[in-house]
Formats: sequence, structure tokens, C-alpha cells
Amino acid sequence: MFTEFETALVDVGEVAIFIRRKGSGPPLLLLHGFPETHLMWHRVAPALADAFTVVCADLRGYGASGKPASAPDHGPYAKSAMALDMVRLMEALGFPRFAVAGHDRGARVAYRMALDHASRVARLAVLDIVPTGEAFQRADARLVLAFWPWSLLAQAEPLPERLLLADPEIVLDHALGGWGSDRASFPPEIRAAYVEALRDPATAHAICEEYRAAATLDVACDAQDRCAGRRFACPTLALWSAGGPLDTWYRDAGGPLAIWRAWAADATGRAIDGGHFFPEANPAETITELRAFFAARG
Repeated sequence: MFTEFETALVDVGEVAIFIRRKGSGPPLLLLHGFPETHLMWHRVAPALADAFTVVCADLRGYGASGKPASAPDHGPYAKSAMALDMVRLMEALGFPRFAVAGHDRGARVAYRMALDHASRVARLAVLDIVPTGEAFQRADARLVLAFWPWSLLAQAEPLPERLLLADPEIVLDHALGGWGSDRASFPPEIRAAYVEALRDPATAHAICEEYRAAATLDVACDAQDRCAGRRFACPTLALWSAGGPLDTWYRDAGGPLAIWRAWAADATGRAIDGGHFFPEANPAETITELRAFFAARG
């Protein structure tokens, strides 16, 4: 699935980040979400590697990347810490400036990079999210019931860790099949890899810490940024699931694109078929959108 991609474990200071890399064009970092790993890009990355130097990374705490000890305030798993990992990673690979696309949790890391390290991010694509602070501010019963990780995994340990570890397969299957994507989009070997990653107690704890940090530190960071009027300096592409929660919940705000335009001076985007996991369920359309956006100048 990642034919001719190089693999490496890159020391970025506090943690080692696992990557797959291929290509010789402009650098493009791809970041995954929950409950996945970098493998979510297995249909997209090879197609983009003919035009870009594609780097697929496991976020800290996920997959084969390191899982550093956390802290009472969950700081090691705040998006600011995870964003710094990726800036240091790309610097170590020889890319002081690069483009980035993130899905789900990875998109939250990506937009934090665009705020905290604006000179490093040339172009930003955020897939099927609105900013964390916006999501919490607008949350109602629909979010609590549809996207249970937001509330469940943010609970104090050890409850969510034990629930994740009790049956990783049902956790994965509920997510992959319950958020609008077709389970047939996930090959057995990919599904097995996702399940195996969730079986690791260190991974389960790191994921929960990341959700705890999101509900506290990340929300606070977003609020500070909005109060200060900070916006992304780079062109921004927002893609979201057609008919999914983002497509329907935020119509009173003008939809996801209107929300992102409050954060980005230059934001474009649209809905894509395939459910929440559209990079795997609808790779052709995802590839077309990302290729066009990242190949554009300016």
C-alpha cells in the first residue's frame, strides 16, 4: 500500500515520530485522526507522491510514535505540543516550510501549527472539523451522542482507558461504521493494524490524554486566539463530509466554511461524499481536491 515509501523513526526532542516518506516535489505533511494512524492515507499518499514529497506521520501517542509521560494538566498532549513535534520533524527532514493536510485530530494539530508557527506552514487543509473551541462552544446533545470520544475519552482516568482496552475492535468498528463511512472502505489489514494499535495500554492512555487536553488546554488556546484576533496567514482548504454533522449542524452559522473564514483570511472548501473517513472511503475526490489546492501558487 505504501510501495517504495521509506520508513523512519525521527527524534524530535521530547519524542520520536514514526513516518513514511516518498517523493521529490514540494513537502506535504499528512496527519491522521482517531482511531487511526498514518495508514489512513494509504490510498491518498501514493497518488500525491508523484507531485510532492509526501510525509505521513503518526502523531505523538498514536501508532508507532513515542508516547511520552503526561502531566496533571495534560500539557504533553495539547495540540501546541503535538504541533511543535511536527515542525521539528519537518525541520529534521530538511523542510523548514511545508504544506500540511490533517484529518480529524490531525487537522487540529495542523491548524495549531498554522497559528503557532505561521512562517512554517505554506498551505493548510483541514478535513472534517471545525476549530476545537468552536465545536465545544456550539456543542449540544447531537455532538455528545454522535461523537462520543469528545466526552467519554476526556473523563478522568482510568475509566476511558479501561473501556478502550476492554474491546478495541468494537470501538474501532463503531467509529468506522457509525460516522457515515462504509466499513467496506477499510481493508482487513488496515482495520487489523488500527485494532492492534488500540490494544496498547500506553496508546490508550495517550489518546485519552489528548482528548483531555482538547477539552481544557486546547479550548483555552482557541479562546485566546479569537480574543486576540489571530488568523491563519496561509491559504486554507476546508473539506467536510457531505450530509454529515458539519454539513448540517452549523447551517445557522453559514456552514463550516463560514466558521473557518473567521479564522483564515483566505479560506475555500466544500463537502465531499464518503462520510467522516472520506480520505479512505472516497480517495479519488480527496486526491483531486488536495492535489489542486497544494499545487496552486500564492
